[in-house]
Amino acid sequence: MPAAIHFQDVVAAATRIAPFCHRTVPVTSQLLDRIAGLRLVFKPENLQRTGSFKCRGATSAVAVLAAAGVRAVATHSAGNHGAALAYAARAHGLECHVVVPSTAPRVKKDAIEGYGARLVLCEPTLAARETTCAAVMDQTGAVLVPPYDHPDIMAGQGTIGLEMLGDTPDLDALVVPVGGGGLCAGVCVAARHLSPRIRLFGAEPLLADDARRSLAAGGIIPSTYPDTVADGLRTSLGELPFSILRTHLEDILTATEAEILAAMELIYTRLKLVVEPSGAVGLATVLANRDRLSGLRVGIVLSGGNVDPSRLGEFFMLCPASWAGH
Repeated sequence: MPAAIHFQDVVAAATRIAPFCHRTVPVTSQLLDRIAGLRLVFKPENLQRTGSFKCRGATSAVAVLAAAGVRAVATHSAGNHGAALAYAARAHGLECHVVVPSTAPRVKKDAIEGYGARLVLCEPTLAARETTCAAVMDQTGAVLVPPYDHPDIMAGQGTIGLEMLGDTPDLDALVVPVGGGGLCAGVCVAARHLSPRIRLFGAEPLLADDARRSLAAGGIIPSTYPDTVADGLRTSLGELPFSILRTHLEDILTATEAEILAAMELIYTRLKLVVEPSGAVGLATVLANRDRLSGLRVGIVLSGGNVDPSRLGEFFMLCPASWAGH
């Protein structure tokens, strides 16, 4: 099977998105290094436009469609891709329709509408999202921009790897959250080209480890929309990302719900950054697997920061008491 994307695709995407997306600056913390027993470098995509890495992929794809004369786009999304697509569509003068699970955080729904898109709610299953989105496309003539299973999306997300290795070329390993897999796949393609010996890991909640199980089984095992606090990682792995991840990833690391919330609190208290639970999964899995990564300089993608402010206190109250002294 031909490769879904190549390094040159990521480079081209970087040019397309440059006027619209931030080049986020790496963040380090000596205190977190001591806690982990590792040298950590964080990529804070919570500071990206629209509050997550999704801005990169959506902008990459919309730029291609706008250049081809497309006038309207649609997607289904747990929230972050929807906001990113709404932003990218508005920036390129396109109409936008976004199908969102009814259970998505209010902050993500508000962001989608705030960027001028039409919001369409559906049941919180992948089948419902796809069916509803297909109906919207039939009604409006909009072109689908999927959240992750698309070459232009993956190439856009891959610009994170391009930047991380450009800013910190001596990284020994990268840890990247996996939901649909577009982010992790794009980063893998860029990182492997720039640093052939780098160790590449995905990161998932233990309650939503369908990608880990899919790679072990050699075929995609669908997600059943698991009840993890990391709502952005509940979706099933895409076919195109799967084809890349099975080639490039050493493994997918997992973390429990308590470990994810503890990592989220550490990021808040030590890096002074607000991330959503999905954005904290990378650090959570590194801390849970620190012995395996001993002695390495590890890059971690903080994928997003679109957390409902009203839930921050609730999340932090659930953190294990043993972390309070760090």
